[in-house]
Amino acid sequence: MLQNRSKWKYVEMEDKAVPSMDEFTDLSPVLRKMLGQRGITTKEEVNRFLSPDLNNLHSAEWLDSIGKATQRVHDAIYNKEKILVFGDYDADGVSSTTVMLKTLQELGADCDFYIPNRFTEGYGPNEDAFVKAHEEGFSVIITVDTGIAAVYEAFVAKELGIDLIITDHHEIQEELPEAFAIIHPKCSPNYPFKELAGVGVAFKFAESLLGYFPKHLLEFVAIGTIADLVPLVDENRIFAYFGLHALTISKNVGIQALKNVSKIEGNVTEEDVGFSIGPRLNAVGRLQDADLAVQLLMSDDLVEAMEIAQEIQSLNERRQRIVNEIVKEAEEIIQDINGVVVVAKEGWNEGVLGIVASKLVRKYDRPAIVLTIKPELQVAKGSARSIPAFDLFTHCMKVRELFTHFGGHAQAAGMTLPIENIELINERLNTFITEELTEEDFKQEIEISSTLDIAEINVDLIYEIARLAPFGMKNPKPVFEIKDIPTDVRQIGSTKNHLKLHFNKDSSQIESIGFGLGHLYHFISPNTPLSVVGELGINEWNGNKKAQVLIQDMKIDTWQLFDQRGRRQIQIQPISNQKILAISNGQLNIDPSIYHEEYQEMMNLEEVDMLYICDLPPNLEILKKVVKATKPKIIYACYSVEESAYLTSFPKREEFIWYYAFIKKRKIVDLKQELKAIMNVKGWSKERIIFMSKVFFELDFVKIENGIIQINPNPEKRDLTESTSYKDRLKRIEVEKTLYYSNYEELRTWFTNCMEQLETTKEEVVSGL
Repeated sequence: MLQNRSKWKYVEMEDKAVPSMDEFTDLSPVLRKMLGQRGITTKEEVNRFLSPDLNNLHSAEWLDSIGKATQRVHDAIYNKEKILVFGDYDADGVSSTTVMLKTLQELGADCDFYIPNRFTEGYGPNEDAFVKAHEEGFSVIITVDTGIAAVYEAFVAKELGIDLIITDHHEIQEELPEAFAIIHPKCSPNYPFKELAGVGVAFKFAESLLGYFPKHLLEFVAIGTIADLVPLVDENRIFAYFGLHALTISKNVGIQALKNVSKIEGNVTEEDVGFSIGPRLNAVGRLQDADLAVQLLMSDDLVEAMEIAQEIQSLNERRQRIVNEIVKEAEEIIQDINGVVVVAKEGWNEGVLGIVASKLVRKYDRPAIVLTIKPELQVAKGSARSIPAFDLFTHCMKVRELFTHFGGHAQAAGMTLPIENIELINERLNTFITEELTEEDFKQEIEISSTLDIAEINVDLIYEIARLAPFGMKNPKPVFEIKDIPTDVRQIGSTKNHLKLHFNKDSSQIESIGFGLGHLYHFISPNTPLSVVGELGINEWNGNKKAQVLIQDMKIDTWQLFDQRGRRQIQIQPISNQKILAISNGQLNIDPSIYHEEYQEMMNLEEVDMLYICDLPPNLEILKKVVKATKPKIIYACYSVEESAYLTSFPKREEFIWYYAFIKKRKIVDLKQELKAIMNVKGWSKERIIFMSKVFFELDFVKIENGIIQINPNPEKRDLTESTSYKDRLKRIEVEKTLYYSNYEELRTWFTNCMEQLETTKEEVVSGL
């Protein structure tokens, strides 16, 4: 057996979704099921989803205060007032700032932008920045991707005579800022879609300001929307769909330079934005002022853009090194993992702690809080990430008094707290998590859309599934399960760290690749049915396209047999959380943590995960008892034979008769003197003669002393099978034939019968109850 690392959750679909999809005869059953799982069941819904249309975007006018804000900006431009765009330092904030700046510049505004420094100012608007803006003559401030919680800062702006226009998408707090205008979907009862990214809200405002639909800004909207992990449905799906196309054909020199350093060619995908473009823009604000990222997107000089892009690339590489260093240091600090992982150290870069926390969550399957200690302020500041089963925001709010500052949502948060509260917060959160969660809840979750047969998977199906793209939150890339017996299992890669499986069924073939799963090769026995889950992809080589499965996890539900018979050296490695029994005829030089028993000294055997059979048993019944008592999930047959009883011919009854007649006639036979003569006359081996002599001795036909055989004149009539040596020899032959000289399938069948007898016994007990 092989346990799946993650928790497999099968996506359910409402029954009503199935019949209504029957009219779509041009869609495969698989795609219809995927649409139904997304709640898309009517013809109109299917067409809207599979064929995004800019005409299906909602009117910007439905956002509250947008008309008032638009008029104020137009007045400011007309009166030559200075306008400041106040942004945020992540990819959504940077792209929002760019959208608003380009809009204001197009309108001829006297404008500039400001993004606070993560390290010296923290998140969001602040009083000092507003005071400075006032001193520099700005009379209008437009926030993008921030500001909805800036209650005090809005008061400051009002006192300074600045008209504050807030555009944001973050969660609304208990009190709204008293700003000139707030443009926010969740503050707009009539606006039908509440999940826009910050850049989506900024785009709506830009559309209102320009008086037309600014298609040329869609590429920036795609960056912020995808990078900020908002749900890619409704308007966000449309923005991402057309924005990715805009990124593909972009004439913006900053985008071109960014694609160049990211090595993005051809069609830009959501993966390109999520894993290449977004992280690079984020890296700037994580290590320094985010201004450089805005300058790149605003640049109209290719040489300048390439220089900035190279600098951003260097920052991103530096960010990766810093993250790796902190992760390594954090892992050294982590000792016992009970509930929530909390690590803190002085000197850690607070800009990357969210990434570090995410990596720790993936490694330990536990919520993680990562803090940098600031001894001069006696505080710790950092980020947290969680697992699906644990609502971090709700539980931290239960101990809100222990934090100086705290904010976030169920799966991510930022915080500042007194140093002395670190341990207390850890204890309180651990109490919550141990009371509410089971061990199963800590596993990472994989949502499985459907189980596919090998024959269903082909390139056409993969292209059809691609119609669901762009994938993201609330529209995840489908993950499928395949259950079958692989025809070939290999380790691949220079360090053998990847796994490759081949499946053949009828005329269909499919290969599966598990990157970083090479270690599982040793847990897959021949001809064993297994289940893999993963995304479907296309492997293209020399113009040939083949469907493949990109494995995320796998499991084997049945017991397994690993055939290591005849090996000279036995290696038994201890495995954490696995109980291992090694059984043999004598002592073994193995790790003391491994359970060891000898056949002749078996006491109370317990259930184990793995059974290593290091020597052949004296008889088959003993081994059957071992299997019955231990109920192993995995059996390793790693025994060998030095002197084979099976390959040595067994003396025939006629040979016993001749040899007994010879001894009876001679009365006394001195084997030390006559052994070679008997061997030469009969062509027997020394061992054959000694064996037959021992059988006669055990049957009391003869007496043997110092190699001299003397006939018993009045023996009882007994059969040869009554001799212990004779019976043991037959048993030994049966053991070797069954367990050593059988092929793999024969050996597996024998163990399977043992397992089935065990299961039959269980069923009988249950029935009896």
